[in-house]
Amino acid sequence: MVRRAQPERTCVGCRKRAPASELLRIVAIGDGAGHRLRPDPTRTLPGRGANMHPDPACFAQAVRRRAFGRALRVTGIIDHGELAEHVDAPTTTTGQPDRSRVASKVGRPT
Repeated sequence: MVRRAQPERTCVGCRKRAPASELLRIVAIGDGAGHRLRPDPTRTLPGRGANMHPDPACFAQAVRRRAFGRALRVTGIIDHGELAEHVDAPTTTTGQPDRSRVASKVGRPT
C-alpha cells in the first residue's frame, strides 16, 4: 500500500510548516471600507487563502508582523475581529466556539 503525501502549508504567524489539515485557512472578504479576515475551517471559500495554526499566539504574531496583508495580497485596512473571535473562543462540546465567552484582546487600545 502506497501512502500519499499530505499537502503542507506554512503558518503566517510562526512560519512553521505543517500539514494543511492542522492549519486554519483564512480568506479576505472585501467591502467598501477595507477587508475583513474570515476563518475558513471547511477550506471551501473562494479566493486566495492564508494558513495559520488555530492558536492565539500565532494569531498575535501574524498581526504584529502584518503578515495577513502580504499573504493575502491585500492593501488598506484589515479587520481582524471575526478571526480573533474564532481563534480566542473556547470550544463547546459540539466543537463550535462558545459565543457567550468570546472576548478579543488583539487590536484594542490599552
